[in-house]
Amino acid sequence: MSDARVATVLAYHARSKHALDRYAAGPGTLDWDAQPKAFRDWDGAQCSALPREIVVADIPWGELAAPRPSLPLNDANLGSLLRLCVGLTAWKEYAGSRWSLRAHPSSGNLHPTETWLISAGGADIEDGLYHYHNLDHALERRAWESDTRTAGAWLGFSSIHWREAWKYGERAFRYCQLDMGHVLAAVSYAAALHGWRPRLLATDSALLAHSLGTDRADDFAGVESEEAEVIVALHGTDNAFPTDWKNWTGKPSLLDAKPLYQWPVIEEVAAATRGTPPTSSPVSTHPIAAEVCSDDIHAAQVILKRRSAQAFDGQSVMPQAVFKRILASLLPGGSPVWELWPYTPRVHPVMLVHRVEGVAPGVYALPRNVIAKDTLRAAFRESFTWQSVNAELPLFQLVAARAGKTARTLSCHQDIAAQCAVTFMMLAEFAAPVSADPAAYRHLHWEAGMLGHIITLEAEAAGWRGTGIGCFFDDAVHEVLGLKDDTFQVVYHYAVGMALDDPRISTLPAYE
Repeated sequence: MSDARVATVLAYHARSKHALDRYAAGPGTLDWDAQPKAFRDWDGAQCSALPREIVVADIPWGELAAPRPSLPLNDANLGSLLRLCVGLTAWKEYAGSRWSLRAHPSSGNLHPTETWLISAGGADIEDGLYHYHNLDHALERRAWESDTRTAGAWLGFSSIHWREAWKYGERAFRYCQLDMGHVLAAVSYAAALHGWRPRLLATDSALLAHSLGTDRADDFAGVESEEAEVIVALHGTDNAFPTDWKNWTGKPSLLDAKPLYQWPVIEEVAAATRGTPPTSSPVSTHPIAAEVCSDDIHAAQVILKRRSAQAFDGQSVMPQAVFKRILASLLPGGSPVWELWPYTPRVHPVMLVHRVEGVAPGVYALPRNVIAKDTLRAAFRESFTWQSVNAELPLFQLVAARAGKTARTLSCHQDIAAQCAVTFMMLAEFAAPVSADPAAYRHLHWEAGMLGHIITLEAEAAGWRGTGIGCFFDDAVHEVLGLKDDTFQVVYHYAVGMALDDPRISTLPAYE
C-alpha cells in the first residue's frame, strides 16, 4: 500500500482527536436555522411510492435469527425491508420544532448516509438505479438500461460528508463511517426478518462510484458531493450488478446554500481510504451463541420504537441476564450482523460497568476472538488482573472500581456516560490493519458502528436504551488503559441505561 495513503490516514486520525485541553477543529458557531437539509431530492427523476406495510410484523424478537423461507424480491417486500433499516420511524415535536427519527441512529441525528437500490429482473420494479427517498418512502429513478445481463437486487450506500461536517468539523469523517456501520447492521436485522442473506461485495471504489453515479461531476456541480461507500447484494442475487447505465436523469438538491466553513482534510482522508471491503477469512472465535429471548415483543416493534437516549436515571440496575445477552450478541454467531460481516473481529469492547446485577463496578474487557486477549493484555497496564468473570463469555475484569467520574471525563464530560448502567469503549486493532490497507480505517469504524447497533437493539428489546457517544478524549482513554502506541485506538463510545423521556416532546407517526 502507498506510504502516502497510510500517512494521510494516520495524520487525519491524530489531528481529529479530542484532548482534555482542546477539541478537534470544528465550527466556531452553529446557525441552527441554516442546518443542511435532512433529505436530498433528485429533481427531474421519476418518483414511485413504495408500499408502507411491514410484512414481517409478527416475528418475535427471540426468533429473529431463526431460519425462514426467503420472501420474493418485489416492491412490497423491498418497501418493508427499507422501512426497517433506513426508513423513518417517527416524528418528534417540541416548541415549534419538528424533526424525524430513522430506523438507525446517527450522530446528532444528522444522517449522512444515502441509500440506493439497483434492480434487475424484479417482478414489480423496472430495471434501473433508484435513490431511496426516506421522507416519502419512495424510489427516485436515477438511471436505467444496461448491457449487463443479471437478475436481483442490490443496496448501495453513499455518504454526504457535509451533513456531519457542518456540526462536527474535521472529526465528521469518523462519524460518517460509524453511521455506515449502523446502517449495515440495520440491513442485517431487516434482511433476516425477510429470510434474505445479504452479503457485501468486494467492489472497487471507482466501480462502485461509477455504478451509483456519484462520480458524475457535472451532476453534482454546485451541490454537496456524495462518497460511494459499499454495495450489498440481497439474498438470491448475482454478484455481477449493472454498472454501465446508458440513461441518466435527475439533479441532486442543494442541502446548504451558505456553508460557513470548509474542511479539506475530510476529502483527503476519504480519497486515502477508498478500497474494497475485507475478504479475509475469520479466525477461530469463541463458540458461544446468544441465549434465546423469551419476551413476546416483536422484532419489528423493537426496530421501529428504537430511540437514542438523551438522559439516564443514574440508579437502575441492569439485570445480569440482559447484560450477558448483549455481550453474547457482540460475539461472532451472536447476531445476524455477523453473517453480513463474517470477518476477523478487530474491534473489542472495553466496558466501564456502573450498575449491573451481580457484576462488581469496574473496568472489563470482551476480546472478540481467541487471540485478542493476549494482544490486548500485552498492550494494557501490567497491573490489570484479567480475572475471568463468566465461564460462558470471554469477559475479564481488569480492575474493580467505581468508574462513573472516569466515564464522564473520558466522554467529553457528558453525564450520560456516568448515569448509564454500562459505558462501552470500542477499541480497534489499529496500526497493523491500517498500514496493510488504509481502507481498513473505514472498516474499523463500520465494525464499531455495527457493535453499537447491536447494543442499542438488544437494549431496546429488554426495556433499556442505548445512545452513541462520538465525543471522547482519545488519548485520555488510551492513558487509562495503559496504551503506549497506536497498536490499538479507541473509535467509539456507547452507553446503555434506563432512559428518562422528556414528556414535553410529542411523538407523531413516521408516515401518515
